[in-house]
Amino acid sequence: MLAPSNYRNWEADQAVLPYVEFQGNQFVAHNVRYCRYLDQESYVVEHEDRTYDMSQLRGVDFFMVPFDNMPRLAHTMLSFEFAPPQGPSQYLAVSIETRKEQGEEYAAWKGSARQFELMYVLADERDVVQVRTNLRGENVYRYRTTATAEQTRMLLVDVLTRTNQLASRPEFYDTLTNNCTTNLVDHINRIQPQRVKYDYRVLLPGYSDQLAFDEGLIQRSGTFEETKARAYVNPKALAAANRSEFSQLIRR
Repeated sequence: MLAPSNYRNWEADQAVLPYVEFQGNQFVAHNVRYCRYLDQESYVVEHEDRTYDMSQLRGVDFFMVPFDNMPRLAHTMLSFEFAPPQGPSQYLAVSIETRKEQGEEYAAWKGSARQFELMYVLADERDVVQVRTNLRGENVYRYRTTATAEQTRMLLVDVLTRTNQLASRPEFYDTLTNNCTTNLVDHINRIQPQRVKYDYRVLLPGYSDQLAFDEGLIQRSGTFEETKARAYVNPKALAAANRSEFSQLIRR
């Protein structure tokens, strides 16, 4: 492919790009995705416009999903918590993915050969978390970050700004240099220069939670092994399947 494009015959769950409108202390996230999965291959795609208030932002979680057949590699995500004055917290998940055309399947070598565009998915956790825990049987770990209120706000704005940039200026995904984890590191380093130094745990994101632990980016519960054991969400996600309070239940 000579140039990246936002106009191809995309898979249904990636056909619509999200974008954001900032309105003072609030923002409207357009096309927040909630795929209602019937099985791994069958789903109903829904998109919503959701309004969030920055003053209700309470924190950000880091998710890591190791690949079953290659645990040194992993998918990483963020989820931002908003706590309204009444009612339960709401969560906006951000999953940075390869954008696939219909019938296209991911392969690492393709990711370094300009075969996929890069996509920021803004989603409901019942979509991007539940599909991995409950349908694909992937192991999912959730870590609460140590980001301050100001750092969380700056991180969110940076993530949403990049979401808008990709909606207007597409980029190619790259397995090594422009993937989910390298983009998360770039976001962190833009709000706090050189906060995370690149090492093998960025190139092999199956170790990214160890890196975050060592760098003090996630809350600790004893040793790293103890922290990781507490971060495992699969049993809770299976018990909370399809419930409206899914996000709250996986955090209890």
